[in-house]
Amino acid sequence: MSVSTETLRVDRPGAILRLLRPHQWSKNALLAIPLMASHGAGGAGGLPHLLLGIVAFCLCASAVYVLNDLIDVEADRAHPRKCKRPLASGEVTPRAAILLIPVLLGSAAVIAAWLPPRFGVLLAGYCALTCLYSYVLKGRVLLDTLCLAGLYTLRVIAGAAAAQVLLSFWLLLFSVFLFLSLAFVKRYAELDALRRAGRLKAAGRGYCVDDLPILQTLGIGAGYLSVMVLALYINSPDIAQLYHRPKYIWTLCVLMLYWISRVWMKSHRGTMNEDPVVYALKDPVSLCVGVLAAVTVALAI
Repeated sequence: MSVSTETLRVDRPGAILRLLRPHQWSKNALLAIPLMASHGAGGAGGLPHLLLGIVAFCLCASAVYVLNDLIDVEADRAHPRKCKRPLASGEVTPRAAILLIPVLLGSAAVIAAWLPPRFGVLLAGYCALTCLYSYVLKGRVLLDTLCLAGLYTLRVIAGAAAAQVLLSFWLLLFSVFLFLSLAFVKRYAELDALRRAGRLKAAGRGYCVDDLPILQTLGIGAGYLSVMVLALYINSPDIAQLYHRPKYIWTLCVLMLYWISRVWMKSHRGTMNEDPVVYALKDPVSLCVGVLAAVTVALAI
């Protein structure tokens, strides 16, 4: 299939790049969590494999983002912010978007072939689950947030597979509750933006603005459950295998309680980015909390 100059015009590379949503690639830093949590137990090959895995996830995620924008183009045009996306605004044609998808997926598959087979299975599962989310689950109340939390958690699992380190049960359970809370933040922020714009229902979604209180309750509860899992882990025999001074890790509970509470406070005030993971990787206070957490872990080792 040939690409016409009308489809991919050289005067709009910026719009095509924005279609790939490179700012969302920062979420794939989640793949690094298992290697960091294992204190480099993957050996010398763990880091190069991890970096390749992150690149593969970025390419695969961009393909899914393009597909998602194709599916959601009409709903995006009705959204106060998403109407500026390249497809919704007409800056990129649907034909160009369709041609980009196999290129991105093919590149991701080539990279995944150099990594452990389990990583390739997880990458394919991530792609399939994201497509299921885009086609079916995005409009289903609560199932969409569970799916989003699953996609975040799947990145952590894939990171362990790429770096060939064991995935702790505690880390997995902590991730599930934390990412479920952040998934609720994402939906809450979208609905709150619509409420402030005077709209009652999200186009293409199963939520209305009256659902804001229950989403807030569910999200805060899930976030605090993640802190409880962390506390149980600190009090378990498993922690003695990695830390000589495990009592220092209790500081992480305080940091997490502060950060989760702050995220939900900002959501309530309408100042939260619609993707809380990207927000956390750019917000100065969140980065400061991350540095303090790293110092805490270093003192505990």
